[in-house]
Amino acid sequence: MDTAVEARPEELYASVIAELLVGARNVAVGMLSPVPGAGALLAAHLSGGQTRLTILGSRAHSRFTNGGAELFDRAGRGGIDAFFLSGGQIDGHGNINLVGTGEYPQTEVRWSGSFGSAYLYYLVPRVVLFRWEHSRRTLVPQVDFISAPGSSPPGVHRPGGPVALITNLCLFDFDRARGRFSLRSVHPDHTLEEVRDQTGFDFDAAPAVPVTPVPDAARLQALRGPVARQMAGIYPAFAERVFGISAG
Repeated sequence: MDTAVEARPEELYASVIAELLVGARNVAVGMLSPVPGAGALLAAHLSGGQTRLTILGSRAHSRFTNGGAELFDRAGRGGIDAFFLSGGQIDGHGNINLVGTGEYPQTEVRWSGSFGSAYLYYLVPRVVLFRWEHSRRTLVPQVDFISAPGSSPPGVHRPGGPVALITNLCLFDFDRARGRFSLRSVHPDHTLEEVRDQTGFDFDAAPAVPVTPVPDAARLQALRGPVARQMAGIYPAFAERVFGISAG
């Protein structure tokens, strides 16, 4: 089976996310994160039950009884190994902006707000950043407002932070010591030149950047079978659009 042709973009992203979660025992996903949700469900499926998953807002996939408050408490006690964050802007230092653009507080555009992003960014060891619009307006040299910083000064106790950034074009790794991204792979049908052209910040890249591996037949079967069925009850619009399956 030619999976390079048959895999949908969202399935590729989910497969990449599942790889980023290998070895994570406790993974949490937000209510508005369907692609990370699919990747986390795939990771749980592939782990044979070793990866325990909590998706906020899902009765079937939540061990919490008090939503976000319990998530923060669990993270503070070291009980969350991986989480996902995005932002209206993400810069080359791993800083994210969930507040808006322009000079704060007179921002020209307002977004949802930071909520607990900074808290989780400091405490969760493996934070995967994601942004499905890879452009110079979203991946910027410096965010207009730092909702959560990508790194901290020496001497600041910080067990958590970003490990990667996945977009619709590529996958970056993040070096916390240097506070800088490096390009791990470029997704099929895209190029290094395109990534450079659409990225507002500088990043490291090898002379020959690999192509992001596509999901194999077994992963596609899992995504379109058990993962899709679970997604229909959590993110119904996404499941219907991507997998053609409805909650009913």
